[in-house]
Amino acid sequence: MNKQEFIAAVASKAGFSNVETAKIVNATLDVIQAEMKAGNKIILTGFGQFEARTRAARTGVNPATGQSIKIPACKVPAFKAGKGLKDAVNA
Repeated sequence: MNKQEFIAAVASKAGFSNVETAKIVNATLDVIQAEMKAGNKIILTGFGQFEARTRAARTGVNPATGQSIKIPACKVPAFKAGKGLKDAVNA
Protein backbone atom coordinates (compact mmCIF):
# COMPACT_ATOMS: atom_id res chain seq x y z
CA MET A 1 0.00 0.00 0.00
CA ASN A 2 1.46 3.34 -0.97
CA LYS A 3 0.68 6.73 0.58
CA GLN A 4 -2.18 7.59 -1.79
CA GLU A 5 -3.84 4.21 -1.23
CA PHE A 6 -3.41 4.68 2.52
CA ILE A 7 -5.05 8.13 2.37
CA ALA A 8 -7.95 6.74 0.32
CA ALA A 9 -8.47 3.86 2.78
CA VAL A 10 -8.45 6.21 5.80
CA ALA A 11 -10.78 8.63 4.03
CA SER A 12 -13.33 5.93 3.26
CA LYS A 13 -13.21 4.57 6.82
CA ALA A 14 -13.48 8.01 8.46
CA GLY A 15 -16.00 9.46 6.01
CA PHE A 16 -13.83 12.42 4.97
CA SER A 17 -12.71 13.50 1.52
CA ASN A 18 -9.33 12.41 0.20
CA VAL A 19 -8.13 16.04 0.26
CA GLU A 20 -9.05 16.51 3.94
CA THR A 21 -7.53 13.17 4.87
CA ALA A 22 -4.33 13.93 2.96
CA LYS A 23 -3.93 17.14 4.99
CA ILE A 24 -4.43 15.22 8.25
CA VAL A 25 -2.05 12.40 7.31
CA ASN A 26 0.63 14.85 6.13
CA ALA A 27 0.25 16.94 9.30
CA THR A 28 0.55 13.81 11.44
CA LEU A 29 3.71 12.71 9.66
CA ASP A 30 5.17 16.24 9.93
CA VAL A 31 4.56 16.30 13.70
CA ILE A 32 6.13 12.85 14.16
CA GLN A 33 9.16 13.91 12.12
CA ALA A 34 9.58 17.23 13.98
CA GLU A 35 9.33 15.57 17.40
CA MET A 36 11.85 12.89 16.46
CA LYS A 37 14.22 15.53 15.11
CA ALA A 38 13.94 17.36 18.45
CA GLY A 39 14.87 14.14 20.26
CA ASN A 40 11.41 13.44 21.70
CA LYS A 41 9.51 10.14 21.81
CA ILE A 42 6.02 9.87 20.36
CA ILE A 43 4.02 7.24 22.23
CA LEU A 44 0.72 6.12 20.73
CA THR A 45 -0.72 3.78 23.35
CA GLY A 46 -1.79 0.47 21.84
CA PHE A 47 0.04 1.20 18.57
CA GLY A 48 3.69 1.86 19.35
CA GLN A 49 6.36 4.45 19.87
CA PHE A 50 8.56 6.44 17.52
CA GLU A 51 11.96 7.76 18.58
CA ALA A 52 15.35 8.79 17.25
CA ARG A 53 18.17 6.58 18.48
CA THR A 54 21.85 7.46 18.37
CA ARG A 55 24.05 5.04 16.49
CA ALA A 56 27.67 5.12 17.72
CA ALA A 57 30.61 5.77 15.44
CA ARG A 58 32.21 2.62 14.14
CA THR A 59 34.72 1.23 11.69
CA GLY A 60 33.45 -0.37 8.50
CA VAL A 61 34.97 -1.94 5.40
CA ASN A 62 34.60 -0.69 1.85
CA PRO A 63 33.48 -3.85 0.00
CA ALA A 64 34.98 -2.69 -3.30
CA THR A 65 38.49 -2.08 -1.97
CA GLY A 66 38.58 -3.90 1.37
CA GLN A 67 39.86 -0.69 2.96
CA SER A 68 38.76 0.28 6.49
CA ILE A 69 36.61 3.41 6.73
CA LYS A 70 35.29 5.37 9.69
CA ILE A 71 31.52 5.65 9.87
CA PRO A 72 30.48 8.68 11.96
CA ALA A 73 27.86 8.61 14.71
CA CYS A 74 24.34 9.48 13.57
CA LYS A 75 20.70 9.44 14.63
CA VAL A 76 18.39 6.82 13.15
CA PRO A 77 14.59 6.64 13.31
CA ALA A 78 13.16 3.72 15.26
CA PHE A 79 9.68 2.29 15.81
CA LYS A 80 8.73 -0.16 18.53
CA ALA A 81 5.34 -1.82 18.08
CA GLY A 82 2.95 -1.77 21.01
CA LYS A 83 1.04 -4.73 22.41
CA GLY A 84 -2.21 -3.77 20.66
CA LEU A 85 -0.53 -3.68 17.24
CA LYS A 86 1.35 -6.92 17.87
CA ASP A 87 -1.87 -8.67 18.93
CA ALA A 88 -3.77 -7.34 15.90
CA VAL A 89 -1.08 -8.53 13.48
CA ASN A 90 -0.93 -11.99 15.08
CA ALA A 91 -4.72 -12.45 15.31
